[in-house]
Amino acid sequence: MEKMRVNVVPMHPDHLDELARLEKICFSRPWSRAMLAEELDNQCAAFLVAVEPVTDKVVGYAGLLVMADEGYITNVAVFPEYRRRGVAEQLITVFDKFARGNRLAFLTLEVRPSNTAAIALYQSFGFEEVGRRRNYYDLPKEDALIMTKNYDYGEETNGDPAAER
Repeated sequence: MEKMRVNVVPMHPDHLDELARLEKICFSRPWSRAMLAEELDNQCAAFLVAVEPVTDKVVGYAGLLVMADEGYITNVAVFPEYRRRGVAEQLITVFDKFARGNRLAFLTLEVRPSNTAAIALYQSFGFEEVGRRRNYYDLPKEDALIMTKNYDYGEETNGDPAAER
C-alpha cells in the first residue's frame, strides 16, 4: 500500500470529537473527549494529530508525556482505513526527533503482544521489549509489552562526564 503523507499538528480543540471517536474504535478502554481535552492544558504533554494535507481530515494521533528527562508515549491510534500507510511512523518520528532534541533519556510505551504491526514499527525505531505488565488490557484480557528506546548522548560529549549533565 502506498505511503500517505500527513501534516502533523498539535492537538487543537477542533480535533477532540474525531479523536474521541478514534479512541472508541481503537481501544477497549478509550479516553473520553473530556480526558483528551484535559491534555490541551497539560504542560507536560504533547499530543499530535495527523491530518490529511488537503482536507485537514484527522487520520490519527499520538500522545507523549514528558517528566524530567523521561518520555512516555501514551497513545498511538490511526483510523483503520489509513493503517499500514506510514501515518503512525510519521507521528513516532516527530516524538523521536523531540526526544533527541530535548535530550530525553528514553521513550517508553506499552503495546499488546498481539499487535505485531505496532511492535514491528516500534522495533524499527530502536524500541526493545524491557518487561511486561500482566493483564494490562481488557477485551480481550492481555498482557502489555513494555517497550523502551534509550538514548545515549555519550559520544556527543567527547567522553566528558560533566558535559552530560
